[in-house]
Amino acid sequence: MVAQKGKDLLLKLNSDGNGFVTIAGLRARQISFNAETVDTTDSESAGRWRELLAGAGLRRTSITGAGIFKDAQSDELVKSTFFGASIVPWQIIIPDFGTVEGLFQIVSLEYAGQHDGEVTFDIALESAGEISFESIN
Repeated sequence: MVAQKGKDLLLKLNSDGNGFVTIAGLRARQISFNAETVDTTDSESAGRWRELLAGAGLRRTSITGAGIFKDAQSDELVKSTFFGASIVPWQIIIPDFGTVEGLFQIVSLEYAGQHDGEVTFDIALESAGEISFESIN
């Protein structure tokens, strides 16, 4: 992947089944793919090297972001999703790389602000089901 502008990574939410909407102007964001391992090492493992069981561990995706809400509707949509402990479809568009889509739950939502600035938020999402990835060709 070549160098890109960070602002081009988009976080979208589909809370009502009527399509994805961009929820905020994110100033910082991160996406992380994780795969846990299942250790099958035993006393007969060659050279006492760790052995892993392929394809057996849990996989998950974590997304964090910080920024300002696009509008009052976006703010309300995220708040109601969080306080309802809802698991809804999210879409993350990574320019020149692909689109990640699946069910996520908001696990953290924080608000902050300076007396001479705008209110900002931090959000953290955890995958809650199978995640699809569509590569950009």
